[in-house]
Amino acid sequence: MQTPDLDEDGWCLASAVDYHALDAEAFDIPDEAARTRLKPGDFAKLIFLIAVEEDEEPITDRMWVVVREAADGGYFGLLDNEPDIDENDEFWLGTEVPFGPEHVIEVQAGNDESIAYAAREPLKAWPRA
Repeated sequence: MQTPDLDEDGWCLASAVDYHALDAEAFDIPDEAARTRLKPGDFAKLIFLIAVEEDEEPITDRMWVVVREAADGGYFGLLDNEPDIDENDEFWLGTEVPFGPEHVIEVQAGNDESIAYAAREPLKAWPRA
């Protein structure tokens, strides 16, 4: 699975596992079983690093995605939040996002509404090649 790159794509995902390893008490994450057994319609919260200006540090935003499908040791999900930035050409509600279990900071079981949302076509699809 092709993962996003901050320089190429203007955004990437932070590793929740790395943050947890630095300070497990301050940064709690779901156990590995919960992060690796997500199914369509489940919610996963991820940490996004988003480029805003060429010379500035990227902003960090925690946003929910709804899992669409499992693929190559990871997932494709649909963004379920709008990012908290003024200019935004990449992220909109319904944009497809690739992510791995290592990126998940929180999980929530899906419901009928999120399962239906996961089945729809993404507003912007992530390349599969």
